[in-house]
Amino acid sequence: MPQTDRRRWFALAIVMTAAFMDLVDVTIVNVAIPSIKQDTGASFSAIQWITAGYALAFAAGLITGGRLGDIHGRKKIFLLGIGGFTLASALCGLAANPEMLIASRILQGATASLMVPQVLAIVHATFPAHERGKVFGMFGAIVGLGAVSGPMLGALLTEWNLFGLEWRPIFLINLPVGVAALLLGSRFITESRAPKALRLDLVGVVLVALGLLMLLYPLTRDHMEHDWQLWEFATMAAGLLVFAVLAAYEKYKTRKDGSPLIELSLFRVKSFAAGIAVQLTFGVVCGIFFLVWTLYMQIGLGWSALHAGATGIPFSLAVSAAAGMSVQKLVPRFGRKVLQAGALTMATGVLVYIWEAGHYGSSIVSWQMALPLVVMGAGMGLIVAPLTDAVLSEVPKEHAGSASGLINTTQQMGNALGLGLVSVVFFGVIDQDRLRPAEVGTAFTEAFQHSLWWVAGVLVAIFFVMTALPKKPRQHLEGGADKEPADAAVKEPAPLGA
Repeated sequence: MPQTDRRRWFALAIVMTAAFMDLVDVTIVNVAIPSIKQDTGASFSAIQWITAGYALAFAAGLITGGRLGDIHGRKKIFLLGIGGFTLASALCGLAANPEMLIASRILQGATASLMVPQVLAIVHATFPAHERGKVFGMFGAIVGLGAVSGPMLGALLTEWNLFGLEWRPIFLINLPVGVAALLLGSRFITESRAPKALRLDLVGVVLVALGLLMLLYPLTRDHMEHDWQLWEFATMAAGLLVFAVLAAYEKYKTRKDGSPLIELSLFRVKSFAAGIAVQLTFGVVCGIFFLVWTLYMQIGLGWSALHAGATGIPFSLAVSAAAGMSVQKLVPRFGRKVLQAGALTMATGVLVYIWEAGHYGSSIVSWQMALPLVVMGAGMGLIVAPLTDAVLSEVPKEHAGSASGLINTTQQMGNALGLGLVSVVFFGVIDQDRLRPAEVGTAFTEAFQHSLWWVAGVLVAIFFVMTALPKKPRQHLEGGADKEPADAAVKEPAPLGA
Protein backbone atom coordinates (compact mmCIF):
# COMPACT_ATOMS: atom_id res chain seq x y z
CA MET A 1 0.00 0.00 0.00
CA PRO A 2 1.60 3.33 -1.00
CA GLN A 3 2.65 5.67 1.77
CA THR A 4 0.27 8.37 0.51
CA ASP A 5 -2.72 6.04 0.67
CA ARG A 6 -4.80 7.17 3.62
CA ARG A 7 -6.49 3.77 3.76
CA ARG A 8 -3.54 2.48 5.76
CA TRP A 9 -4.76 4.43 8.80
CA PHE A 10 -8.21 2.88 8.50
CA ALA A 11 -6.52 -0.53 8.26
CA LEU A 12 -4.51 0.30 11.37
CA ALA A 13 -7.64 1.24 13.31
CA ILE A 14 -9.31 -2.02 12.28
CA VAL A 15 -6.45 -4.35 13.27
CA MET A 16 -5.89 -2.45 16.52
CA THR A 17 -9.57 -2.83 17.32
CA ALA A 18 -9.21 -6.59 16.81
CA ALA A 19 -6.14 -6.68 19.06
CA PHE A 20 -8.05 -4.69 21.68
CA MET A 21 -10.97 -7.15 21.48
CA ASP A 22 -8.65 -10.08 22.16
CA LEU A 23 -6.85 -8.39 25.05
CA VAL A 24 -10.07 -7.26 26.69
CA ASP A 25 -11.70 -10.65 26.19
CA VAL A 26 -8.83 -12.34 28.01
CA THR A 27 -9.00 -10.03 31.04
CA ILE A 28 -12.75 -9.40 31.06
CA VAL A 29 -13.75 -12.97 31.90
CA ASN A 30 -12.11 -13.33 35.32
CA VAL A 31 -14.20 -10.68 37.01
CA ALA A 32 -17.42 -12.29 35.76
CA ILE A 33 -16.53 -15.82 36.91
CA PRO A 34 -18.61 -15.79 40.14
CA SER A 35 -21.64 -14.59 38.17
CA ILE A 36 -21.07 -17.33 35.57
CA LYS A 37 -20.76 -19.93 38.31
CA GLN A 38 -23.95 -18.82 40.06
CA ASP A 39 -26.01 -18.53 36.87
CA THR A 40 -24.91 -21.73 35.14
CA GLY A 41 -24.16 -23.90 38.16
CA ALA A 42 -20.64 -24.48 36.85
CA SER A 43 -18.32 -26.49 39.07
CA PHE A 44 -14.94 -25.08 40.08
CA SER A 45 -13.38 -27.48 37.58
CA ALA A 46 -15.57 -26.06 34.81
CA ILE A 47 -14.60 -22.52 35.84
CA GLN A 48 -10.94 -23.42 35.34
CA TRP A 49 -11.68 -24.77 31.86
CA ILE A 50 -13.61 -21.64 30.87
CA THR A 51 -10.36 -19.74 31.30
CA ALA A 52 -7.76 -22.43 30.56
CA GLY A 53 -9.56 -23.72 27.44
CA TYR A 54 -9.11 -20.36 25.73
CA ALA A 55 -5.40 -20.20 26.63
CA LEU A 56 -4.76 -23.78 25.51
CA ALA A 57 -6.41 -23.31 22.09
CA PHE A 58 -4.71 -19.95 21.61
CA ALA A 59 -1.28 -21.35 22.49
CA ALA A 60 -1.66 -24.41 20.25
CA GLY A 61 -2.69 -22.39 17.19
CA LEU A 62 -0.62 -19.20 17.49
CA ILE A 63 2.36 -20.12 15.31
CA THR A 64 0.19 -21.96 12.78
CA GLY A 65 -2.08 -18.92 12.55
CA GLY A 66 0.89 -16.76 11.63
CA ARG A 67 2.04 -19.22 8.98
CA LEU A 68 -1.42 -19.48 7.46
CA GLY A 69 -1.34 -15.71 6.98
CA ASP A 70 2.10 -15.88 5.40
CA ILE A 71 0.93 -18.61 2.98
CA HIS A 72 -2.67 -17.69 2.14
CA GLY A 73 -2.66 -13.93 2.82
CA ARG A 74 -2.77 -11.98 6.08
CA LYS A 75 -5.98 -10.14 5.17
CA LYS A 76 -7.81 -13.36 4.31
CA ILE A 77 -6.79 -15.16 7.51
CA PHE A 78 -7.40 -12.05 9.62
CA LEU A 79 -10.96 -11.75 8.32
CA LEU A 80 -11.50 -15.49 8.82
CA GLY A 81 -10.20 -15.18 12.37
CA ILE A 82 -12.25 -12.14 13.32
CA GLY A 83 -15.37 -13.68 11.79
CA GLY A 84 -14.82 -16.88 13.78
CA PHE A 85 -14.01 -14.92 16.93
CA THR A 86 -17.26 -12.97 16.60
CA LEU A 87 -19.26 -16.17 16.07
CA ALA A 88 -17.56 -17.84 19.04
CA SER A 89 -18.32 -14.77 21.19
CA ALA A 90 -22.00 -15.09 20.26
CA LEU A 91 -21.95 -18.77 21.23
CA CYS A 92 -20.31 -17.87 24.57
CA GLY A 93 -22.99 -15.27 25.25
CA LEU A 94 -25.77 -17.68 24.36
CA ALA A 95 -24.31 -20.69 26.20
CA ALA A 96 -27.05 -22.73 27.88
CA ASN A 97 -24.74 -24.68 30.19
CA PRO A 98 -21.09 -24.82 31.33
CA GLU A 99 -20.17 -27.44 28.73
CA MET A 100 -21.35 -25.21 25.87
CA LEU A 101 -19.48 -22.24 27.34
CA ILE A 102 -16.25 -24.24 27.63
CA ALA A 103 -16.54 -25.46 24.02
CA SER A 104 -17.28 -21.91 22.84
CA ARG A 105 -14.29 -20.53 24.75
CA ILE A 106 -12.01 -23.13 23.14
CA LEU A 107 -13.38 -22.09 19.73
CA GLN A 108 -12.81 -18.45 20.68
CA GLY A 109 -9.17 -19.17 21.53
CA ALA A 110 -8.65 -21.10 18.30
CA THR A 111 -10.08 -18.29 16.16
CA ALA A 112 -8.08 -15.69 18.10
CA SER A 113 -4.95 -17.64 17.11
CA LEU A 114 -5.88 -16.94 13.48
CA MET A 115 -6.71 -13.27 14.05
CA VAL A 116 -4.05 -12.01 16.45
CA PRO A 117 -0.86 -13.09 14.62
CA GLN A 118 -1.89 -11.10 11.53
CA VAL A 119 -2.10 -7.77 13.37
CA LEU A 120 1.57 -6.79 13.45
CA ALA A 121 2.24 -8.51 10.12
CA ILE A 122 -0.40 -6.33 8.45
CA VAL A 123 1.09 -3.25 10.12
CA HIS A 124 4.56 -4.26 8.92
CA ALA A 125 3.33 -4.78 5.35
CA THR A 126 1.18 -1.64 5.29
CA PHE A 127 3.44 1.04 6.77
CA PRO A 128 6.88 2.19 5.58
CA ALA A 129 9.81 1.69 7.94
CA HIS A 130 10.00 5.32 9.09
CA GLU A 131 6.36 5.26 10.29
CA ARG A 132 6.48 1.96 12.15
CA GLY A 133 8.02 3.38 15.32
CA LYS A 134 5.02 5.68 15.82
CA VAL A 135 2.60 2.89 14.91
CA PHE A 136 4.15 0.39 17.31
CA GLY A 137 4.04 3.04 20.04
CA MET A 138 0.31 3.38 19.41
CA PHE A 139 0.00 -0.40 19.51
CA GLY A 140 1.76 -0.49 22.89
CA ALA A 141 -0.75 2.05 24.21
CA ILE A 142 -3.61 -0.16 23.01
CA VAL A 143 -2.07 -3.15 24.80
CA GLY A 144 -1.88 -1.15 28.02
CA LEU A 145 -5.42 0.18 27.60
CA GLY A 146 -6.76 -3.32 27.04
CA ALA A 147 -5.05 -4.65 30.15
CA VAL A 148 -6.33 -1.77 32.29
CA SER A 149 -9.87 -1.49 30.93
CA GLY A 150 -10.74 -5.19 30.64
CA PRO A 151 -11.45 -5.91 34.30
CA MET A 152 -13.41 -2.69 34.81
CA LEU A 153 -15.43 -3.19 31.62
CA GLY A 154 -16.23 -6.73 32.69
CA ALA A 155 -17.26 -5.51 36.14
CA LEU A 156 -19.52 -2.80 34.74
CA LEU A 157 -21.20 -5.07 32.21
CA THR A 158 -21.79 -7.71 34.88
CA GLU A 159 -23.09 -5.22 37.47
CA TRP A 160 -25.40 -3.45 35.03
CA ASN A 161 -27.10 -6.77 34.18
CA LEU A 162 -28.17 -5.41 30.79
CA PHE A 163 -31.58 -6.75 29.70
CA GLY A 164 -31.33 -9.26 32.56
CA LEU A 165 -28.48 -11.06 30.76
CA GLU A 166 -26.13 -10.92 33.80
CA TRP A 167 -22.60 -11.97 32.63
CA ARG A 168 -23.47 -12.61 28.98
CA PRO A 169 -22.86 -9.04 27.67
CA ILE A 170 -19.10 -9.46 28.31
CA PHE A 171 -19.13 -11.74 25.25
CA LEU A 172 -22.04 -10.27 23.28
CA ILE A 173 -20.36 -6.84 23.20
CA ASN A 174 -17.94 -8.34 20.65
CA LEU A 175 -20.70 -8.85 18.08
CA PRO A 176 -21.19 -5.29 16.76
CA VAL A 177 -17.46 -4.60 17.01
CA GLY A 178 -16.57 -7.81 15.20
CA VAL A 179 -19.12 -7.32 12.42
CA ALA A 180 -17.94 -3.74 11.84
CA ALA A 181 -14.29 -4.85 11.75
CA LEU A 182 -15.17 -7.64 9.32
CA LEU A 183 -16.97 -5.30 6.91
CA LEU A 184 -14.45 -2.47 7.11
CA GLY A 185 -11.46 -4.83 7.03
CA SER A 186 -12.61 -6.38 3.77
CA ARG A 187 -12.56 -2.89 2.23
CA PHE A 188 -9.56 -1.13 3.74
CA ILE A 189 -6.95 -3.82 4.49
CA THR A 190 -4.57 -4.62 1.65
CA GLU A 191 -3.64 -8.26 1.10
CA SER A 192 -0.04 -9.34 1.74
CA ARG A 193 1.91 -12.59 1.95
CA ALA A 194 5.40 -13.60 3.03
CA PRO A 195 7.80 -13.99 0.08
CA LYS A 196 9.15 -17.23 1.57
CA ALA A 197 6.56 -18.70 3.93
CA LEU A 198 7.30 -21.75 6.03
CA ARG A 199 5.08 -24.80 5.63
CA LEU A 200 2.47 -25.88 8.13
CA ASP A 201 3.31 -28.39 10.87
CA LEU A 202 -0.11 -29.69 11.81
CA VAL A 203 1.34 -32.80 13.48
CA GLY A 204 3.33 -30.52 15.77
CA VAL A 205 0.18 -28.56 16.63
CA VAL A 206 -1.69 -31.77 17.51
CA LEU A 207 1.17 -33.01 19.70
CA VAL A 208 1.38 -29.68 21.56
CA ALA A 209 -2.38 -29.63 22.18
CA LEU A 210 -2.45 -33.31 23.21
CA GLY A 211 0.48 -32.93 25.60
CA LEU A 212 -1.04 -29.86 27.25
CA LEU A 213 -4.45 -31.51 27.50
CA MET A 214 -2.97 -34.59 29.18
CA LEU A 215 -1.21 -32.38 31.72
CA LEU A 216 -4.18 -30.09 32.32
CA TYR A 217 -7.12 -32.47 32.55
CA PRO A 218 -6.00 -34.31 35.70
CA LEU A 219 -5.04 -30.99 37.32
CA THR A 220 -8.47 -29.46 36.77
CA ARG A 221 -10.50 -32.32 38.21
CA ASP A 222 -12.37 -31.56 41.42
CA HIS A 223 -9.96 -32.86 44.07
CA MET A 224 -11.99 -31.36 46.91
CA GLU A 225 -14.43 -34.24 46.50
CA HIS A 226 -12.18 -36.90 44.94
CA ASP A 227 -8.71 -38.05 45.93
CA TRP A 228 -5.98 -38.24 43.32
CA GLN A 229 -6.23 -41.40 41.23
CA LEU A 230 -3.40 -43.45 39.76
CA TRP A 231 -4.69 -42.88 36.21
CA GLU A 232 -4.37 -39.12 36.73
CA PHE A 233 -0.66 -39.39 37.52
CA ALA A 234 -0.26 -41.81 34.61
CA THR A 235 -2.00 -39.37 32.25
CA MET A 236 0.30 -36.50 33.27
CA ALA A 237 3.36 -38.73 32.85
CA ALA A 238 2.10 -39.70 29.40
CA GLY A 239 1.72 -35.99 28.61
CA LEU A 240 5.43 -35.51 29.27
CA LEU A 241 6.10 -38.47 26.97
CA VAL A 242 4.05 -36.74 24.25
CA PHE A 243 6.34 -33.69 24.54
CA ALA A 244 9.35 -35.99 24.13
CA VAL A 245 7.73 -37.37 20.96
CA LEU A 246 7.14 -33.78 19.85
CA ALA A 247 10.85 -32.97 20.21
CA ALA A 248 11.81 -36.02 18.15
CA TYR A 249 9.25 -35.19 15.47
CA GLU A 250 10.42 -31.57 15.26
CA LYS A 251 13.98 -32.78 14.58
CA TYR A 252 12.60 -34.97 11.78
CA LYS A 253 10.50 -32.09 10.43
CA THR A 254 13.56 -29.82 10.38
CA ARG A 255 15.51 -32.35 8.30
CA LYS A 256 12.54 -33.01 6.02
CA ASP A 257 11.51 -29.51 4.90
CA GLY A 258 12.96 -26.96 7.32
CA SER A 259 9.51 -25.90 8.59
CA PRO A 260 9.13 -27.24 12.14
CA LEU A 261 6.57 -25.77 14.51
CA ILE A 262 9.39 -25.33 17.05
CA GLU A 263 12.89 -24.39 15.91
CA LEU A 264 14.85 -26.59 18.34
CA SER A 265 18.20 -25.06 17.39
CA LEU A 266 17.09 -21.90 19.21
CA PHE A 267 17.49 -23.71 22.52
CA ARG A 268 21.23 -23.88 21.95
CA VAL A 269 21.23 -20.14 22.63
CA LYS A 270 21.60 -19.98 26.42
CA SER A 271 19.76 -16.69 26.86
CA PHE A 272 16.85 -17.85 24.71
CA ALA A 273 16.46 -21.14 26.57
CA ALA A 274 16.53 -19.27 29.89
CA GLY A 275 14.07 -16.70 28.55
CA ILE A 276 11.64 -19.41 27.46
CA ALA A 277 11.85 -20.86 30.98
CA VAL A 278 11.07 -17.40 32.38
CA GLN A 279 8.13 -16.97 29.99
CA LEU A 280 6.72 -20.37 30.90
CA THR A 281 7.00 -19.90 34.65
CA PHE A 282 5.84 -16.28 34.54
CA GLY A 283 2.80 -17.48 32.60
CA VAL A 284 2.16 -19.96 35.43
CA VAL A 285 2.38 -17.09 37.95
CA CYS A 286 -0.18 -15.04 36.00
CA GLY A 287 -2.50 -18.00 35.50
CA ILE A 288 -2.57 -18.80 39.22
CA PHE A 289 -2.74 -15.25 40.59
CA PHE A 290 -5.45 -13.67 38.46
CA LEU A 291 -7.91 -16.54 38.95
CA VAL A 292 -7.41 -17.04 42.71
CA TRP A 293 -7.47 -13.27 43.24
CA THR A 294 -10.94 -13.08 41.68
CA LEU A 295 -12.22 -16.10 43.63
CA TYR A 296 -10.83 -14.66 46.89
CA MET A 297 -12.45 -11.24 46.46
CA GLN A 298 -15.81 -12.19 45.00
CA ILE A 299 -16.58 -15.55 46.59
CA GLY A 300 -14.37 -15.49 49.68
CA LEU A 301 -15.00 -11.86 50.68
CA GLY A 302 -18.40 -11.62 48.97
CA TRP A 303 -17.54 -8.49 47.00
CA SER A 304 -19.44 -7.48 43.89
CA ALA A 305 -17.83 -7.62 40.46
CA LEU A 306 -17.59 -3.80 40.38
CA HIS A 307 -16.00 -3.69 43.83
CA ALA A 308 -13.42 -6.30 42.82
CA GLY A 309 -12.74 -4.60 39.48
CA ALA A 310 -12.20 -1.21 41.10
CA THR A 311 -9.85 -2.77 43.66
CA GLY A 312 -7.56 -3.84 40.82
CA ILE A 313 -7.14 -0.33 39.36
CA PRO A 314 -3.97 0.49 41.36
CA PHE A 315 -2.41 -2.75 40.13
CA SER A 316 -3.17 -2.00 36.46
CA LEU A 317 -1.92 1.58 36.70
CA ALA A 318 1.31 0.43 38.38
CA VAL A 319 1.91 -2.14 35.63
CA SER A 320 1.47 0.48 32.90
CA ALA A 321 3.66 3.09 34.60
CA ALA A 322 6.49 0.66 35.41
CA ALA A 323 6.37 -0.90 31.94
CA GLY A 324 6.87 2.46 30.24
CA MET A 325 9.68 3.45 32.56
CA SER A 326 11.48 0.11 32.27
CA VAL A 327 11.70 0.19 28.45
CA GLN A 328 12.46 3.88 28.02
CA LYS A 329 14.86 4.59 30.88
CA LEU A 330 15.85 1.63 33.04
CA VAL A 331 16.68 -1.30 30.75
CA PRO A 332 18.99 0.68 28.42
CA ARG A 333 21.04 1.60 31.50
CA PHE A 334 20.78 -1.39 33.84
CA GLY A 335 19.89 -4.30 31.51
CA ARG A 336 18.71 -7.57 33.02
CA LYS A 337 18.98 -6.18 36.57
CA VAL A 338 15.70 -4.40 35.87
CA LEU A 339 13.94 -7.69 35.15
CA GLN A 340 15.48 -9.31 38.23
CA ALA A 341 14.43 -6.33 40.33
CA GLY A 342 10.94 -6.77 38.90
CA ALA A 343 10.79 -10.41 40.02
CA LEU A 344 11.91 -9.54 43.55
CA THR A 345 9.61 -6.50 43.71
CA MET A 346 6.63 -8.57 42.64
CA ALA A 347 7.55 -11.29 45.16
CA THR A 348 7.75 -8.63 47.88
CA GLY A 349 4.27 -7.40 47.00
CA VAL A 350 3.00 -10.99 47.15
CA LEU A 351 4.48 -11.45 50.65
CA VAL A 352 2.87 -8.22 51.85
CA TYR A 353 -0.45 -9.42 50.42
CA ILE A 354 -0.09 -12.74 52.29
CA TRP A 355 0.48 -10.87 55.55
CA GLU A 356 -2.43 -8.49 55.00
CA ALA A 357 -4.85 -11.28 54.06
CA GLY A 358 -3.99 -13.09 57.29
CA HIS A 359 -3.91 -9.98 59.47
CA TYR A 360 -7.20 -8.43 58.37
CA GLY A 361 -9.01 -11.67 57.50
CA SER A 362 -12.48 -11.36 56.00
CA SER A 363 -12.79 -7.74 57.18
CA ILE A 364 -10.08 -6.49 54.78
CA VAL A 365 -11.08 -3.52 52.60
CA SER A 366 -9.92 -2.32 49.20
CA TRP A 367 -7.63 0.50 50.32
CA GLN A 368 -5.69 -1.94 52.50
CA MET A 369 -4.92 -4.00 49.40
CA ALA A 370 -3.59 -0.99 47.50
CA LEU A 371 -0.01 -1.23 48.81
CA PRO A 372 0.70 -4.86 47.85
CA LEU A 373 -1.12 -4.43 44.55
CA VAL A 374 0.94 -1.36 43.59
CA VAL A 375 4.17 -3.16 44.53
CA MET A 376 3.15 -6.27 42.60
CA GLY A 377 2.05 -4.19 39.61
CA ALA A 378 5.33 -2.28 39.56
CA GLY A 379 7.26 -5.55 39.63
CA MET A 380 5.18 -7.03 36.82
CA GLY A 381 5.63 -3.91 34.71
CA LEU A 382 9.41 -4.13 35.06
CA ILE A 383 9.24 -7.68 33.67
CA VAL A 384 6.57 -7.81 30.96
CA ALA A 385 7.68 -4.88 28.79
CA PRO A 386 11.41 -5.64 28.29
CA LEU A 387 11.31 -9.44 28.59
CA THR A 388 10.74 -10.21 24.90
CA ASP A 389 13.67 -8.03 23.79
CA ALA A 390 15.90 -9.65 26.41
CA VAL A 391 14.99 -13.15 25.25
CA LEU A 392 15.49 -12.30 21.57
CA SER A 393 18.69 -10.28 21.95
CA GLU A 394 21.10 -13.15 21.13
CA VAL A 395 18.86 -14.99 18.66
CA PRO A 396 20.13 -14.94 15.03
CA LYS A 397 18.10 -12.47 12.95
CA GLU A 398 16.98 -15.15 10.51
CA HIS A 399 15.21 -16.96 13.37
CA ALA A 400 13.75 -13.86 15.08
CA GLY A 401 10.21 -14.48 13.81
CA SER A 402 10.15 -18.14 14.86
CA ALA A 403 11.59 -17.20 18.25
CA SER A 404 8.97 -14.48 18.77
CA GLY A 405 6.15 -16.89 18.05
CA LEU A 406 7.61 -19.47 20.41
CA ILE A 407 7.91 -16.88 23.20
CA ASN A 408 4.23 -15.97 23.05
CA THR A 409 3.16 -19.59 22.63
CA THR A 410 5.21 -20.58 25.68
CA GLN A 411 3.67 -17.85 27.84
CA GLN A 412 0.18 -18.95 26.84
CA MET A 413 1.11 -22.56 27.67
CA GLY A 414 2.35 -21.41 31.07
CA ASN A 415 -0.85 -19.47 31.58
CA ALA A 416 -2.94 -22.56 30.82
CA LEU A 417 -0.83 -24.66 33.21
CA GLY A 418 -1.17 -22.02 35.93
CA LEU A 419 -4.94 -22.03 35.56
CA GLY A 420 -4.87 -25.81 35.82
CA LEU A 421 -2.71 -25.68 38.95
CA VAL A 422 -5.36 -23.59 40.72
CA SER A 423 -7.12 -26.84 41.62
CA VAL A 424 -3.96 -27.94 43.45
CA VAL A 425 -2.69 -24.76 45.11
CA PHE A 426 -6.10 -23.22 45.87
CA PHE A 427 -8.97 -25.70 45.79
CA GLY A 428 -6.68 -28.51 46.93
CA VAL A 429 -6.38 -26.96 50.40
CA ILE A 430 -10.10 -26.23 50.87
CA ASP A 431 -12.10 -28.81 52.79
CA GLN A 432 -15.49 -29.44 51.16
CA ASP A 433 -17.12 -29.08 54.58
CA ARG A 434 -15.80 -25.52 54.86
CA LEU A 435 -17.78 -24.25 51.87
CA ARG A 436 -20.74 -23.42 54.14
CA PRO A 437 -21.55 -19.67 54.12
CA ALA A 438 -20.25 -19.15 57.67
CA GLU A 439 -16.79 -20.54 56.85
CA VAL A 440 -16.27 -19.82 53.17
CA GLY A 441 -14.56 -16.46 53.84
CA THR A 442 -11.95 -17.97 56.11
CA ALA A 443 -11.45 -21.01 53.87
CA PHE A 444 -10.93 -18.90 50.74
CA THR A 445 -8.60 -16.50 52.56
CA GLU A 446 -6.40 -19.37 53.72
CA ALA A 447 -6.42 -20.91 50.22
CA PHE A 448 -5.52 -17.51 48.74
CA GLN A 449 -2.56 -17.19 51.10
CA HIS A 450 -1.44 -20.73 50.26
CA SER A 451 -1.60 -19.95 46.54
CA LEU A 452 0.42 -16.76 46.98
CA TRP A 453 3.21 -18.67 48.72
CA TRP A 454 3.49 -20.73 45.53
CA VAL A 455 3.51 -17.56 43.44
CA ALA A 456 6.25 -16.02 45.58
CA GLY A 457 8.35 -19.18 45.33
CA VAL A 458 8.07 -19.26 41.54
CA LEU A 459 9.04 -15.57 41.32
CA VAL A 460 12.19 -16.23 43.36
CA ALA A 461 13.03 -19.10 40.98
CA ILE A 462 12.47 -16.74 38.04
CA PHE A 463 14.94 -14.29 39.58
CA PHE A 464 17.70 -16.91 39.47
CA VAL A 465 16.83 -18.13 35.96
CA MET A 466 17.10 -14.52 34.77
CA THR A 467 20.84 -14.59 35.50
CA ALA A 468 21.22 -16.48 32.19
CA LEU A 469 19.73 -13.55 30.24
CA PRO A 470 22.22 -11.16 28.59
CA LYS A 471 23.39 -8.32 30.82
CA LYS A 472 22.12 -5.81 28.26
CA PRO A 473 19.90 -6.72 25.27
CA ARG A 474 21.71 -6.08 22.02
CA GLN A 475 18.78 -4.10 20.64
CA HIS A 476 19.72 -1.36 23.06
CA LEU A 477 23.36 -1.54 22.07
CA GLU A 478 23.25 -2.04 18.33
CA GLY A 479 19.73 -1.26 17.15
CA GLY A 480 17.40 -3.62 15.37
CA ALA A 481 17.29 -4.47 11.69
CA ASP A 482 14.49 -3.32 9.46
CA LYS A 483 13.77 -6.74 8.11
CA GLU A 484 10.69 -8.93 8.16
CA PRO A 485 11.63 -12.41 9.37
CA ALA A 486 9.72 -15.56 8.59
CA ASP A 487 6.75 -15.93 10.91
CA ALA A 488 7.03 -12.26 11.88
CA ALA A 489 3.30 -12.25 12.12
CA VAL A 490 3.34 -13.90 15.50
CA LYS A 491 5.48 -11.30 17.25
CA GLU A 492 2.93 -9.67 19.49
CA PRO A 493 2.91 -8.81 23.19
CA ALA A 494 0.98 -11.30 25.26
CA PRO A 495 -1.77 -10.18 27.64
CA LEU A 496 -1.08 -9.93 31.33
CA GLY A 497 -3.64 -12.39 32.51
CA ALA A 498 -6.35 -14.73 31.39
